[in-house]
Amino acid sequence: MKKVILFFFEHRDGPKVGLDFKYDFPLKEYLKQFPGLRWTQTSQCFYINSNREQVNALIKHLENGKIGFDDSLLDYSRLAMKASPPLPLNSRLKGFERYLNGLRFSKSTIKTYMNFVKKFVEMYPAVTTYSENDLARFIEEQVASRNYAISSHRQCISALKHFFEFSGLALFDMEKLKRPKRSSFLPTVLSKEEVLDLLRLTRNLKHRCALAMIYSSGLRIGELLNLELKDIDVDRRQVFIRQSKGRKDRYVMLAESFLPLLYNYLQTYMPKRYFMEGFNGKQYTASAVRSFLKDACKRANIRKKVSPHTLRHSFATHMLENGTDLRYIQTLLGHAKPETTMIYTHVAQQDVVKIQSPLDASLKELLERGDNRDPNLRLSRNFLD
Repeated sequence: MKKVILFFFEHRDGPKVGLDFKYDFPLKEYLKQFPGLRWTQTSQCFYINSNREQVNALIKHLENGKIGFDDSLLDYSRLAMKASPPLPLNSRLKGFERYLNGLRFSKSTIKTYMNFVKKFVEMYPAVTTYSENDLARFIEEQVASRNYAISSHRQCISALKHFFEFSGLALFDMEKLKRPKRSSFLPTVLSKEEVLDLLRLTRNLKHRCALAMIYSSGLRIGELLNLELKDIDVDRRQVFIRQSKGRKDRYVMLAESFLPLLYNYLQTYMPKRYFMEGFNGKQYTASAVRSFLKDACKRANIRKKVSPHTLRHSFATHMLENGTDLRYIQTLLGHAKPETTMIYTHVAQQDVVKIQSPLDASLKELLERGDNRDPNLRLSRNFLD
């Protein structure tokens, strides 16, 4: 006979009653039909709230399924008589924010996760537990119908998964939370001529120095804003990037041709701590960088959609076209996986330009036959004459 052992254990928000049983798929599926059952990833077990109402309902559910149970490990005197009321929404959200901080997520990630979770709990203000249908309805109404990007959809699922693991309010198996597949886009890349035009036509010295630093060293926008003067080693021609994405340190190159511009900028603006400083020595903002980059693109007559990250993409692509080994580019960019760096092989021209178009091959073949007087070979000819 199938048997479930009930036991006490401590969870994040207080004592719970856990369920221990020898794995059996039909038993697992039957237990999941109980409305108060939840899953904890930390303790790797199903559990219910530690109140007599819940325990009695669970025992009745087990008896209806002809499943035995062992409650000898339970101290019924410790069971609350009634289910405790749910925490207010603000308290629940503050607790979740502390939980994310405890996981050492970045400020940007915490802000994004909190935004999605806040929308979710506000959609069901009176609900104490959440079903799979509640989640599906939220995704349909708040994410899919508003045409969020696939990357934002994936972030939403990650945020809710962490929220359910923290709160234990999900009535379904967390494994059912599936993220949509990533979209595959090729990065926008500027030509070498476009990069030089962009830098020449950036009038402000500080702005030109910022864009040149991003391109010449392949920096992310956050890495530029957090860069301190002490991390620029002119003698070794290196820049130390401290605790960037993935909490990793790395060294990047400092271009020789960038030094005159750097010296001019430092003597003119005399920053104290950060490489890019705004009013009263405060850090520059990402929106300010995007703003003057947009203005510079207009002056350079660049019609591509350009962001600060486009300069980083251009750095990697041009390095690859110049013959730099992919492994070195991966190190300079700070990529954890070589597959991330491999995307630049799809946009680099070093091999593509060697492949001849069939149009060029056909015209060249006819010209070699001596038929260069044939007017049909002139593709620019107006055929309507």
